[in-house]
Amino acid sequence: MKIAKFKVEDWFNKYEKGAKYDLADTCIESMSINDLLDVVGLDKSLIEEVLSKKLSYGDIHGSTRLKTAISKLYKTQSLENITITHGAIGANHLVFLSIIGNGDEIVSVLPTYQQHYSIPESFGAVVKKVFLKPENNWIPDLDELDAQVTPSTKLIAINNPNNPTGSVIKDETMRKIVDIARKNDCYILCDEVYRGIVRNKEYETTSIVDLYEKGISTSSLSKAFSLAGLRLGWVVGCPEVIDKINHQREYNTISVGVLDDYFASIAVENKDKIFERNIKKLNQGYKILSDWVESESHISCVLPNGGTTAFLQYDMDIPSVDLCKKLLDDTGVLLLPGETLEIENFVRIGYCSDISRLQNGLKLLSDWLLKIYF
Repeated sequence: MKIAKFKVEDWFNKYEKGAKYDLADTCIESMSINDLLDVVGLDKSLIEEVLSKKLSYGDIHGSTRLKTAISKLYKTQSLENITITHGAIGANHLVFLSIIGNGDEIVSVLPTYQQHYSIPESFGAVVKKVFLKPENNWIPDLDELDAQVTPSTKLIAINNPNNPTGSVIKDETMRKIVDIARKNDCYILCDEVYRGIVRNKEYETTSIVDLYEKGISTSSLSKAFSLAGLRLGWVVGCPEVIDKINHQREYNTISVGVLDDYFASIAVENKDKIFERNIKKLNQGYKILSDWVESESHISCVLPNGGTTAFLQYDMDIPSVDLCKKLLDDTGVLLLPGETLEIENFVRIGYCSDISRLQNGLKLLSDWLLKIYF
């Protein structure tokens, strides 16, 4: 199988370790195990239970405890609708592997995580790309989407809230996307790793699996739960889809780690406490970022309503890769070039990790922009 180079991961592999101010991080400030237990209010004596756990394969498709907790993140989903994966990256891969084959047609909404178009392309699928536009607030143009989806379309791939723009598709619009999918009898894969991390309740959304009988939700602990190191994700869908995924899963997953499953159960059971912590950090970062954007005459941005990233547009005549390399060389500030997300004259910034790093990095970026322009 030949597959395109994963541009985002290639960029991070090359430049992340050398950055002094990593403003490309998409996670809300990561937690240690101590932080997790403090946030959810559990006694540290719990660690004794961990020390006695046997490191077997554990529950092959995920523990009942974990899947019960995950089912409560949705309105109408039971344990048979869930399988556990190695992160959302494993979840997305398994969905495509299980549903998409050579010659199948899919429609992918960009910009997005590269998995959503490069993996099906590597299987020989015909991938039609629908690009979000800043003038539409990075929300899908329904007429354009409708024109691309046909009775031959097997799946629509989307993520909500969106990475990199931070746009949120509200339920009213998502129901119209469901109408497009339903009339063409195709699946909708919605990558929901940022779901629930929104600036206010106006942007809270219903999962695609609770809106559409052929909806498939993927998610993980990496973004909204600040636990990327657990490498744990999940797929939620109808039992028929989950059976197909579990069939493929036996070949590349077997099970997730016993300790990952254990701590994931604690985290998901205490989702409200973790989200309270993380939405506070989101709003702190948003205020810093939005004030900074307002002060910069050469930077514009449709400010995000959810997720952990924003997509900054600049007015310099320089490719985004060249701009980001020069910025890193001159200042130690790391951003992600829009070219890695198939859109030029933009850079992605993460604003929810370390607040002091964000403030210092933006100050350096402002000083650098002054030198570049004047």
